[in-house]
Amino acid sequence: MDAQEIKAAVAHQAAERVAAEPPFVNRRDPAQVLGPDGRPAVSRRAPMWDDVPDEKWNDWRWQLSHRVNDLEEIEQVLNLTDDEREGLSAKDKFRVDITPYFISLIDPDDPDDPIRRQVIPLGREQQAFTAMMEDSLAEDRHSPVPGLVHRYPDRVLMLVTTQCASYCRYCTRSRIVGDPTQNFNRKDHEAQLDYLRRTPQVRDVLISGGDGLTLAPKLFESILRGLREIPHIEIIRIGSRVPVFLPQRIDDELCAMLEQYHPLWINLHFNHPNEITPEVSRAVDKLTKAGLPVGNQSVLLAGVNDCVHIQRSLVHKLVENRIRPYYLYQCDLVEGSGHFRTPVGKGLEIMEGLRGHTSGYAVPTFVIDAPGGGGKIPVMPNYLISYSDHKVVLRNYEGYITTYEEPETYTRHDSASCSYCQHERPEAGQSGVLGLLEGERMWIEPKGFEEVHTRGNTEAHRLQDPSKWVPFGVGAIEGTATRPLRVLERGDGAPSTLSDEVRAATETNAGVVEPGDLASEEQRAERRQAESELAYGPGEEPRPRDGEPTGSAHGELL
Repeated sequence: MDAQEIKAAVAHQAAERVAAEPPFVNRRDPAQVLGPDGRPAVSRRAPMWDDVPDEKWNDWRWQLSHRVNDLEEIEQVLNLTDDEREGLSAKDKFRVDITPYFISLIDPDDPDDPIRRQVIPLGREQQAFTAMMEDSLAEDRHSPVPGLVHRYPDRVLMLVTTQCASYCRYCTRSRIVGDPTQNFNRKDHEAQLDYLRRTPQVRDVLISGGDGLTLAPKLFESILRGLREIPHIEIIRIGSRVPVFLPQRIDDELCAMLEQYHPLWINLHFNHPNEITPEVSRAVDKLTKAGLPVGNQSVLLAGVNDCVHIQRSLVHKLVENRIRPYYLYQCDLVEGSGHFRTPVGKGLEIMEGLRGHTSGYAVPTFVIDAPGGGGKIPVMPNYLISYSDHKVVLRNYEGYITTYEEPETYTRHDSASCSYCQHERPEAGQSGVLGLLEGERMWIEPKGFEEVHTRGNTEAHRLQDPSKWVPFGVGAIEGTATRPLRVLERGDGAPSTLSDEVRAATETNAGVVEPGDLASEEQRAERRQAESELAYGPGEEPRPRDGEPTGSAHGELL
């Protein structure tokens, strides 16, 4: 055999080996999860629809046309409470419509089910509260043409419909959403597009409503085409809860249409980990494969997700599905949302429990959509002017000052009955700053300090030495160092002036305590006495000798 024949034979053998090996299947990918029957996993289906063929159940048009909306229908699926019956019977209630898929995710016997709380009305919805408003974000005041909100300099909100797949009980636009008499039509869409053609400073358009993905496919595409024909429109964003309520809508046909209109982004709206099902994972997988970056906007809701452990589980499931947590919203001051509202401090507590405790890209920005039309304001020092027991004062990027009224009552999250709290993720790091705020300590030494800072080496990291955490001339506030302070030198190279008594206090009968030796209780008492006599005037603090490394040289805080 010549060399060419040998190469061909080797290539043939390699091809046979590859063909004989089973193809790799990434079981960690949520979109590829299989059920017990070996087929793609599916979520629970309520018994009411057991006899519906799969081809109908997975048809988004069937789901929309079979939504449940009145007390009698919903009572066939859920065991309702008196408060829920009162809410469903109210004559002037905000619209109720729930897809069969979404209501099937609810535990029929749990009145506190987090999905249930978001879509089933309660009698207390009708209760007014302080600072309640119909249009809390003043969108109508910033609307140059019907359905277009131009609040920010270079971007607009384009409301293309008032209809949704299902209706959230805390809806910001409940004044118009769900009302078929206030819907937008092609004439309104054209007026919106005409305004954008005449406003070249607009570079970013957010399509919302209602929910644009409930529109007929050809109508929705005509809106995208109209925007793409405007040269100065750079980015188009879609805000949608359809993949949550109706993941069946995200089919190959829709994704093939969307990828023609890039750059296109989409923000979804998940509030609880229970909403992320196998069907949702496959829908989001289709969107990402069509090239759409996917984000998420949550609303902080009492009784649903006002718990750092629930929020952490949510953001972890989001990033696992390639969804970037974007915003965590404080609940708006909108009619019907009083029982969902939490204090702003609850959001700050949750952010404190996320930052540093998980990946940075898994941490959303906590914002308040400013009452009166100030836009989204991040709750952070530059924007938080004051915070009293009943009112938060904020400013936006323009210097616009606004206030957010705190809820008068708030039933704190019950950690004793929360499965997420009971299965809290163990952490070796610090757990909070309460001790610092209450003046009980000067610093927090991380839990498991000895184990964490060995970094897998046989020798402990030098930061493990507790004396590094003792400020010069101050002494330990919590606990004590294991060795006395060394004789320090001033910046001029001369020894610091220490009394004979102080020097004696740093020595033991056996000699100077060497680094790493454990001091006795008597020695520690002597060391504390020595520390109390150390005093430096302004500018006399000890400095490293020439040539010695400093903390900044190692990127460490000394």
